[in-house]
Parts: sequence; C-alpha cells; structure tokens
Amino acid sequence: MASTKAFAAFFIATTLLLAEPSLGIASKATFYNQYKHYSFAAAAPSIYSNGAACGRYYCVKCTSNGCRNSNVIRVKILDLCPGCPGAFDLSQQAFARIANPDAGVINIDYYQ
Repeated sequence: MASTKAFAAFFIATTLLLAEPSLGIASKATFYNQYKHYSFAAAAPSIYSNGAACGRYYCVKCTSNGCRNSNVIRVKILDLCPGCPGAFDLSQQAFARIANPDAGVINIDYYQ
C-alpha cells in the first residue's frame, strides 16, 4: 500500500513537472510597436511557415535577462518577422508583461 502511494505521488509530481511551460522550445523574443494589443506577435519564418501560423496562439515565458516575473503570456500570430533574432517579435505590451522593455531581446521558452 505504501509503495502505491509513493508511486502515485511520484507520478503526480512528474506529470506536473512535464507540464511546466519552461520545458517548451528555447528561443529569443523582441518587441515592436505596430500592434497596440497585448496579445499580438509576429513570428520568425520558421514558425510563420508561409502564413500557416497566422491566427495560431503560442504561449511564451521569459527565462532570463530582464524577466519581470514567471508569467506565461499567450500571443496570437498576426504577421511575419523576417529579421527576428529568435522566434517572436511581441507587441510592446506583451513583452512588458513578462520582461523589462529595456532588455530589448530576451530568452524565452514557448509552446503552442
């Protein structure tokens, strides 16, 4: 009985760990002022995929250099960012929710 409880506790803890957003895809994000809504973003060509990603949502979490908190934001892809140094060019409002805009470029983890 004790081993069953221990296994159940291990299973729950492992499942919660695997659901942690920081286990997403590592990349970088910048911001821009084109959109005034906090949940919009442009995506790098590898994600944008000739427009296939337009309208899709991605969850983004700041992982270093300037993070404000451990919040995960959800952004909708509306445009292509051909020169992005990472995965996303977030709206300034989205960027400011997870990092100090003075950072300019942040490390992120993301998932769909």
